[in-house]
Amino acid sequence: MFADIIVDISHENLDKTFQYAIPAEMLEKAVVGAPVMIPFGKGNRLIKGYITGLSEKAKIDESRIKPIASVEEKGLVMESRTIELAEKMRSLYGGTMNDALRTVTPVKQTVKPVVSKTVVLKDRDLAARLLVEARQKNHRAKVRFLTELLQSGSADYELLVGKLNIARKTVSDFEELGVTEVIETRQFRGGAAVQKQENGIVLNEEQQAAVDTVTGDLKNGIKGVYLLKGVTGSGKTEVYMSVIEEVVRQGRQAIMLIPEIALTYQTVSRFSKRFGDRVSFMHSRLSDGEKYDQYLRAKEGGTDIMIGPRSALFTPFKDPGLIIIDEEHESSYKSENVPKYHARELAIEYAKMVGASVILGSATPSTESYYRAKRGEYRLLELKNRAGNASLPKVHITDMREELKAGNMSMFSRKLKSLIEDRLMKKQQIMLFINRRGYAGFVSCRACGTAMRCPHCEVSLTAHMVGNRPERLVCHYCGYEIPMPKTCPECGSKYIAAFGTGTQKVEEYVKKVFPTARVLRMDADTTKDKQGHERVLSAFSNDEADILVGTQMIVKGHDFARVTLMGIIAADLSLNATDYRAGERTFELLAQAAGRSGRAGTDGEVVIQTYNPEHYAIVTAAKQDYEEFYENEIAFRKMLGYPPASNLLAVLLTSGDEAEADSCAEFLYTLMSACFEAFDAAEQVSMIGPSKCGVEKIKDRYRRVIYSKSADYGLLVRCKDSIEERIKDDKAFEKCSIQFDFNPMNGY
Repeated sequence: MFADIIVDISHENLDKTFQYAIPAEMLEKAVVGAPVMIPFGKGNRLIKGYITGLSEKAKIDESRIKPIASVEEKGLVMESRTIELAEKMRSLYGGTMNDALRTVTPVKQTVKPVVSKTVVLKDRDLAARLLVEARQKNHRAKVRFLTELLQSGSADYELLVGKLNIARKTVSDFEELGVTEVIETRQFRGGAAVQKQENGIVLNEEQQAAVDTVTGDLKNGIKGVYLLKGVTGSGKTEVYMSVIEEVVRQGRQAIMLIPEIALTYQTVSRFSKRFGDRVSFMHSRLSDGEKYDQYLRAKEGGTDIMIGPRSALFTPFKDPGLIIIDEEHESSYKSENVPKYHARELAIEYAKMVGASVILGSATPSTESYYRAKRGEYRLLELKNRAGNASLPKVHITDMREELKAGNMSMFSRKLKSLIEDRLMKKQQIMLFINRRGYAGFVSCRACGTAMRCPHCEVSLTAHMVGNRPERLVCHYCGYEIPMPKTCPECGSKYIAAFGTGTQKVEEYVKKVFPTARVLRMDADTTKDKQGHERVLSAFSNDEADILVGTQMIVKGHDFARVTLMGIIAADLSLNATDYRAGERTFELLAQAAGRSGRAGTDGEVVIQTYNPEHYAIVTAAKQDYEEFYENEIAFRKMLGYPPASNLLAVLLTSGDEAEADSCAEFLYTLMSACFEAFDAAEQVSMIGPSKCGVEKIKDRYRRVIYSKSADYGLLVRCKDSIEERIKDDKAFEKCSIQFDFNPMNGY
């Protein structure tokens, strides 16, 4: 027998399998996915690889085929379907097979297990006789040991050798005599600690209809993709849990993806109350030991539900029956590392492989998902009302241009300030959301709200700084460039500048204006440590603060019963990002933020502060009208050929030499053009570039980007495949790195 093995070398550009002979004594262990040690190269140095296939035929002369050195018994065996998924990922998104394998293996190494030992009494009569003998010989340690076991029947091993000062040899001696037995129990680190509780929640009609649709299909063996579109507070999580209950009843497992580590605390707590210790979670803040234990626990059938960010998709469950992607619109589901996969797309591919269903949930579905639902590719399920008869909050749009005219130069509008005072007096809680997303030095006028935009691409121009001052404004899609204006081209005001407000600045202002208020801040700085998110959220939930100031991590999925006011500071920041998705992201953030207020029956209010109150993303978010937003957004996407109306391939080229980056980028553009010509598809593709990236240089590497638009996704993948093959051994690209990004979530 022979094995195809892919070599696990991170610093070498190897992307092919090598055939090795399997020694007879290893045949049983050499399964697809097994990690192995193999002699590699002329020096036969031992390196690690993975078996990706088995064969009875040699591909080359058998005398030239080396044997496998060993199969790692303690290594994590990757299932054959995981390798199949890695291959699918590599083919769809580019990169090497090793890149894909490293991605689908969320746990990279084995970690020493935590084992508890219990000493159990086996022969009471023999123990009693030996106790008499030990007393006669004045063997005090043996007397303590046997007395403890005759009294209790069993004892913790560490208690015996620690507090009772029993030598380990004494314990083993009695075990050899058959008096006792040492039982080892594997302890899993990082598990959920909440005990299972009775579920007293009764679903409303809309929730029950959604559950019945999915569970009915599951019972009938029908697998599908469902888009659960429910307004904020409509009880999507209860729907998820009810469907999971049916999946678990069928003896299968469920994977629940969440977009933020910040959501893990509340989500795991709710799921654990429903499902007890059958819930696990995985995220980047866990230690290596905790990750390994949760991975192994899932692999060995010790858990039915895995909760975590996109890497949780690769949980090695034996028979996954359901994948849920909560807040599916979130950009964090798109990997920024090679291969640049999207968890939503890959989850659907994975579900097809294992015969599972997929639920995509959101109050503000991604334009891509809703587009597919409207076309019948996904089944649309809707929750139009909040659970528990709660009403949607009242939303106020405050025009900050008018505040400026009225002489209010502060970061809070008069409306927001008065409502904060009101809530503090009523002992209710307040959340203040600083919309920092997309802040990349865009420039706007505070007097009239005009943002400097590209006339060709409908995205904001980015300020390129010299020191602390913006010198020029550049479009990162087409290269359009203008000098930094000194006055607003629309109204002539001198109040034109790069915009930005930070959470710390808002926190300081709140404490100054409302000195008696208890204030918490939640951002990247205050949640650096492992328990950071949990500490801040539990403190706010336990009424240890009146006001929570934070970035986007506070607006997603959290449920605080006493919050009745949400203030949204600088709603325009994401609207003016240098990205065609800016309108969609703004709508999502504002609608999600507004949804945190008034969730427990008490009327909630929201204040949206903006310099652009007429923009459709802000108007529709205030009304929580997704349909109106979608119609505006999809018309814009169709007009300019952006996803989902078309597909976009970004090819990023980096080099340590600027001239080389430019020449390679031009050559790459020529190759791509020739590629589309060869496919007889030049007229189906629009190419832009090559141009400098927004951040032209990172870590001493110059960055260039080429965009290709086409309605045919497969055509772009074929081009990617052709380019990868073409440049593999081309010396012209030896010092250049090339990455492919399909339908990127962020501009370059």
